[in-house]
Amino acid sequence: MTRKKSRSKGRKRGGSTPSRNRTLSAPRSIEDYDAMSERAQQLWDDIGQITTELRLGASLSRASQKFNRDPRTVRRLGKTALRKLRNGRWAAKKTDRLLRVLPRLTPDGIVEVALSDSRQATILGKYWNAVDLYRDTGDASRIREFDGEYIIDAAGNHLPLVTDLRTLDRLASAGVLSFETLYGRVA
Repeated sequence: MTRKKSRSKGRKRGGSTPSRNRTLSAPRSIEDYDAMSERAQQLWDDIGQITTELRLGASLSRASQKFNRDPRTVRRLGKTALRKLRNGRWAAKKTDRLLRVLPRLTPDGIVEVALSDSRQATILGKYWNAVDLYRDTGDASRIREFDGEYIIDAAGNHLPLVTDLRTLDRLASAGVLSFETLYGRVA
């Protein structure tokens, strides 16, 4: 006796829904980043931040939870920046090539810059800490450490860091270096 295959009506089990078929690809330039939806941009920004948290010693689950992201999503999108340890935990590689879009200070104000190297993002972060210290206390010692320094953007351009104290004072007087300006989204 031969058995007939039964055809079930409806969807197959394990099939993916249309919303799950959408894939987010890693942006390679600021143009790719700008072409993303605002929600996708926020997700990508969070992936970079979570990777930084991992580098500082946080666990993947804790860092993902801090940004309300699923660790599986972080592993999928940030896979080039992550490695699995022998004990099964996930950690960030020493450096990564994830695109990060960050604010950069110019003599004319703040602009967004795309960096594709975590080391360049670290330099920019330390620079901003020095600018904050100068703005809050007038201590220019950390700013002087960046004299002649630059960052390299995703396109390979060398972008100098503003260290002229008169320019920084002018920008601070214009409100460019206020807390709200620095930590709000750059227009």
